Amino acid sequence: MKEITISEQIRYVGVDDKELDLFESQYVIPNGISYNSYIILDDKIAIMDTVDARKTEEWLENVKKTLGSRTPDYLVISHLEPDHSGSIRTVLECYPDIKLVGNAKIFSMLPQFLRADLTGRTVTVAEGETLQLGSHCLQFFMAPMVHWPEVMVEYEQTEKVLFSADAFGKFGALDTDEDWACEARRYYFNIVGKYGGPAGALLKKAAGLDIQMICPLHGPILKDNLAYYIEKYQIWTSYQPEDEGILIAYASIHGNTAQAARKLGEMLEAKGAKKVVVSDLAREDMAEVIEDAFRYDKMILASASYDAGIFPCMESFLSHLKAKAYQNRTVGLLENGSWAPSAGRIMKAAMAELKNITVVEPMVTITSTLKPEDEPKLEALAEAVLKA
Repeated sequence: MKEITISEQIRYVGVDDKELDLFESQYVIPNGISYNSYIILDDKIAIMDTVDARKTEEWLENVKKTLGSRTPDYLVISHLEPDHSGSIRTVLECYPDIKLVGNAKIFSMLPQFLRADLTGRTVTVAEGETLQLGSHCLQFFMAPMVHWPEVMVEYEQTEKVLFSADAFGKFGALDTDEDWACEARRYYFNIVGKYGGPAGALLKKAAGLDIQMICPLHGPILKDNLAYYIEKYQIWTSYQPEDEGILIAYASIHGNTAQAARKLGEMLEAKGAKKVVVSDLAREDMAEVIEDAFRYDKMILASASYDAGIFPCMESFLSHLKAKAYQNRTVGLLENGSWAPSAGRIMKAAMAELKNITVVEPMVTITSTLKPEDEPKLEALAEAVLKA
């Protein structure tokens, strides 16, 4: 385990998982994931969350090494998703006198994951209440739907540490040296993104606290330049574009729609577009493309028609956009069809279901292959998107 320094009395006991290929069985994690857990050592000792059952043994070794001859008094449960609650049973078995700290919703849901006699072994907390550990004091704030209904966060008042649950989380093991924003953005929009309203409400609560450090359940501990991370979250939770740019997301069967999409990208760049990203929905990581859709202020959808409908990877992309509450963007449309183009109609209808989406005209239709007479139509679409 990479040594993580928090403070003399707040210790990191989490673990990296570099063997898992897909987080939540859907998100590619080339650099793994961390399951973060912490221990506060005081007159009373609190373990802050556990880890996925995949890493229970390694995590327990970290816990025992940190505790030495002492035994913990509390296990604080912030979130019941299995990657954080997967070792609760082990804690109960190893430390028979430990008490579980959680809110009412946590304890109502806990039997779904763990069947155990908890009589006399629970401490139920509510909004704003505190738990005194000695010189350290935890204050609890409810964060429902960030991104499950039972979630809460904890603020340690003495060292001014926010234990932020899945908020401010990031893909990637802690021994990975990589830019925070890219993988934090992909994590946020694909996992928490649907719940921007609740996440924004949590930010408002946090704004009233003097926070010197953020300890999430995934990703690095954030100590320096906290304003940068908070600003990113303010942008993300409000569904506002982070950067000026145009994503062209295409779905191509035989390469002809791809050719049109790339040509359109070249035209946009020639006309002065600040940033153009062209993504193949059939081959690129869907979560990466979703990340870019939310990052930039404009998007062009380009798809082949298929079975009187739309090519499946574009259908999946549209479904993901809806599920993640995509909004506040400008969108252009390009369809391809050999005899009865249908993709444009479906893409336009999908955009109409979303909030505050401006679909620019003209929608471009090409038939089978990109021909010289199609290029003026692409030029017109490029101009319309840039001017919108």
